[in-house]
Amino acid sequence: MQHEESVEALRQEVTRNHRTLTGIAGVALIMLVGGAIFYHLVEHFDWLDAFYYCTITLTTVGYGDFVPKTDLGKLFTIFYVIIGIGILATLANTIIKNAMTRRQLKRAINLAAHKAEDAV
Repeated sequence: MQHEESVEALRQEVTRNHRTLTGIAGVALIMLVGGAIFYHLVEHFDWLDAFYYCTITLTTVGYGDFVPKTDLGKLFTIFYVIIGIGILATLANTIIKNAMTRRQLKRAINLAAHKAEDAV
């Protein structure tokens, strides 16, 4: 009985993690699109370059081939990087946590199946 409660608790955690993952992925996408719109309008990057710049910046690769030239662009980039890297780090953490919880759930289900077979 206790094992069944453990499996149910893991199922609930997987559901919570999935909701969290979906929410954070949505926020990350909004960050990427919002940044691209900003850089397209303020720095006059074409759309592909704007998305490229946002991706390279938020993943901390930073090749340096594109840089903001306006003061507003530089100021925006400071906050964009601080907030965006935090969001992407949270996204990565949630993906890992989700994978680990799913693995725990799969093991718990397999263990329950083996115990049920042994009981027969």
